[in-house]
Amino acid sequence: MSKVTVKAPFFMFNPKSYLFGADIVEMAKVAEEMAVQYPEASVFVTCPFADISRVAAVTDKAIVSAQHMDGIKLGRGMGYVLPEAVKAAGAQATFLNHAERPLTFSELVKAVERANELDIVTVVCADSLKEARAIATLEPDIILCEPTELIGTGNTSDASYVTSTNEAIKAVSPNTLVMQAAGISSAQDVYNVIELGADGTGCTSGITGAPDPKQMLRDMVEAAVKASKA
Repeated sequence: MSKVTVKAPFFMFNPKSYLFGADIVEMAKVAEEMAVQYPEASVFVTCPFADISRVAAVTDKAIVSAQHMDGIKLGRGMGYVLPEAVKAAGAQATFLNHAERPLTFSELVKAVERANELDIVTVVCADSLKEARAIATLEPDIILCEPTELIGTGNTSDASYVTSTNEAIKAVSPNTLVMQAAGISSAQDVYNVIELGADGTGCTSGITGAPDPKQMLRDMVEAAVKASKA
């Protein structure tokens, strides 16, 4: 078995802990709908560990992602997240080093290694140009460039940050896809960041807090695809 192929543009719906249970399953069905409608793109849905299997059961084309996993092996590790368990539950990808769940660099190295062993797509977060360069040496599948101070603010990274991080990462790891997602809150934000050269983007509160979250998810995926063809 090999890793699922991630196509650019890609879009990640990442509801963090805003949704769980039946609510996240309903949103996962919309992500699946969009993944089927736009086969030229990849659509991810990230979910809490307890909901991975439920979300995996209603998705096929959409890529299910864990919010985190630890670089541990079978055995001791009470309270840690075992990569094999994430995989068995149905996750094909995992976030690592998110600002809300940071890892030391040595922990990150182990987690990326374990993900590669199990063919789990790695989405590694970096909050600065310097960190993005360092993480690129690990050659993860995706690096999410997201200045911590912009998360959830509705303010997006400026054009110079987007282009400079894209170039810096590709210079070190040409095959790593670059995701820019800080402050994304509208379909226009999605369009703009893909147009600037990001391989993908994503959103949390802009979707979960929208008057019609399902429609916002549809609009954002559609915007990513349109921007990639512009």
